[in-house]
Amino acid sequence: MTDAVPSIDDAPSSDVSYPADGFALFPDRSVVALRVNGELKDLATLVTQTDTVEPVTIDSPDGLSILRHSTAHVLAQAVQRIDPQANLGIGPPIEDGFYYDFGVAEPFTPEKIKAITKEMQRIVREGQRFVRRVVTDDEARAELASEPFKLELIDLKSASNAADGASVEVGAGELTIYDNVDRDGVTVWKDLCRGPHVPGTRMVGNGWELTRIAAAYWRGSEKNPQLQRIYGTAWATKDELRAYQERLAEAAKRDHRKLGKELDLFSFPDEIGSGLSVWHPKGGIIRGEMEQHARRRHIAGGYTYVYTPHISKQDLFLQSNHLVTYREGMFPPIRMDEERDAEGEVTKQGTDYYLKPMNCPMHILIYKERARSYRDLPMRLAENGTVYRNELSGALHGLTRVRGFTQDDSHLFVTPEQLESEVTRVLDFVISMLRDFGLDDFELELSMRDDENSKWIGTQEFWDYSTNALRNVALASGLKLTEVPGEAAFYGPKIDLKTKDAIGRTWQLSTVQVDPNLPDRFDLEYTGPDGEKHRPIMIHRALFGSIERFFAILLEHYAGAFPLWLSPVQVVGIPVAEDYAPYLEDVISRLREREVRAEVDNSDDRMQKKIRTHTTAKVPVQLIVGEADRAGGTVSFRFRDGTQTNGVPVDEAIERIVAAIASHAQVSTAEDLA
Repeated sequence: MTDAVPSIDDAPSSDVSYPADGFALFPDRSVVALRVNGELKDLATLVTQTDTVEPVTIDSPDGLSILRHSTAHVLAQAVQRIDPQANLGIGPPIEDGFYYDFGVAEPFTPEKIKAITKEMQRIVREGQRFVRRVVTDDEARAELASEPFKLELIDLKSASNAADGASVEVGAGELTIYDNVDRDGVTVWKDLCRGPHVPGTRMVGNGWELTRIAAAYWRGSEKNPQLQRIYGTAWATKDELRAYQERLAEAAKRDHRKLGKELDLFSFPDEIGSGLSVWHPKGGIIRGEMEQHARRRHIAGGYTYVYTPHISKQDLFLQSNHLVTYREGMFPPIRMDEERDAEGEVTKQGTDYYLKPMNCPMHILIYKERARSYRDLPMRLAENGTVYRNELSGALHGLTRVRGFTQDDSHLFVTPEQLESEVTRVLDFVISMLRDFGLDDFELELSMRDDENSKWIGTQEFWDYSTNALRNVALASGLKLTEVPGEAAFYGPKIDLKTKDAIGRTWQLSTVQVDPNLPDRFDLEYTGPDGEKHRPIMIHRALFGSIERFFAILLEHYAGAFPLWLSPVQVVGIPVAEDYAPYLEDVISRLREREVRAEVDNSDDRMQKKIRTHTTAKVPVQLIVGEADRAGGTVSFRFRDGTQTNGVPVDEAIERIVAAIASHAQVSTAEDLA
């Protein structure tokens, strides 16, 4: 994915002679690297006049990635200055930052992080240059003989994807080492790295900070040594760093784990186990509204709901290939069905059962239960199916990364001729549904195959046809589209829909995946209009991704202040004094008859405390009644922001509330319910 967004004229300076480096071509100091014939290169790279050369500025996505990786190198150098015995792992850029893994005798402490930060500041001020050097495997092994993790990466260079982030170190081609060279031309530090880097440490500037410490297994496997990981963030300027810190502070206020506890929505009891949630009554109401709305929309859209078990014999997952390609993500097997005689001898061998990691194999069996005709297609199956993934404990994160979760899963079986029209229908449905929940900022990502033919199955004709079908649908949507070669599943292309929340964070939600592989593995067929047997194409479609994760996204998007239709308590009545409670009970009863979730606060608390309590609980509408309201047959509204609307006739108040629920309105101010 190439996202260089230069802030200067793309054209190289005309006052240079070739071969020339990037310093001569683009003297603007905001340029930190080059894209030469489509590949990212250091600014010191020599190019000819026949090369296609573009500048990469520090504030572009590629530029920020390079800056962050360079900052990771500064971090690693600082750690080894303080602790020369520390062994280097990997240090890739990640979203909004970077990390570096170290093998150290003692875990890092906050005090040590302060010392590392000061050392990094010294290295930045020293103005060291990052200098790329090509080496042979043997030369790299000799130079890095004291770095066991680097030696392992050298041996793995032909399979660099074996470690998450390892591609920043080694690839399938040549090995390179980056030397940090001081002003006297002396190499003061080095690291195995593919690059590119910013020209020197001064360009790292002051828009960075170290953010947290964590433990991480080498190459992501519990069988390997546990390393210490330092995370950081880096930005082009100090102001951008401050803006990022402010976004983090706002995100912390909206953290769904914090809000889930404060609003009494869900929890993760230790007695049940890590990554397994229970939903409290208020959380259950919101989740139920989400599921019921989605169900109504699906049925209206031509989907049929099915139900499948949580567990299956291993044969199903062997046929689907999950036990080959996804075994590590599945829970260990449960041995069942073994029979023994009176003497305890086994008379019938048992069978391994597995908790299902995905719903698709079972939906396939429903399709396969009887013969299908082209007249039966498209066949649209939907299920809120709970699945189980054996996530590492360190990867668990509230509701967004759990071990048991419910997918709003749909599988569609179509003819090749129906593919484009059905994907169009699916995408329109997905966008419409997400807008029902108040999300409206979308973009699309098309994952395609690349030219490494050994990675893919299926004919070139299928790939061309299916990719073009998805591209046509994406372009017709009018949404921003990014095409990403090489990121498709091995059997087919897919479209991912991304959305931005209220504070600008991007979330990947729905996926539309084209799959000819599973229909082939399960020998699915339909009879065409020609009377012959044909293979259907399967479309995997998860709208929310998982209900748990989508709930967490909505909870953070709204900071707990859900739209009226989703709020667990939609209206609470607060009498000014006990004498007005019967009048208010009658109003609340009428609201309940209209299926509004309403209640009266008859507690002994003073009125002002009741108002504070329900405002803190983010109840969207409070109805306050005193003598003037009782005498005039009215109620007074109070909203989350403290605004009020007084003296509203009861009939009108009820209709306003019911209409706002039906329209999925966000009600936080008096204007929202005017």
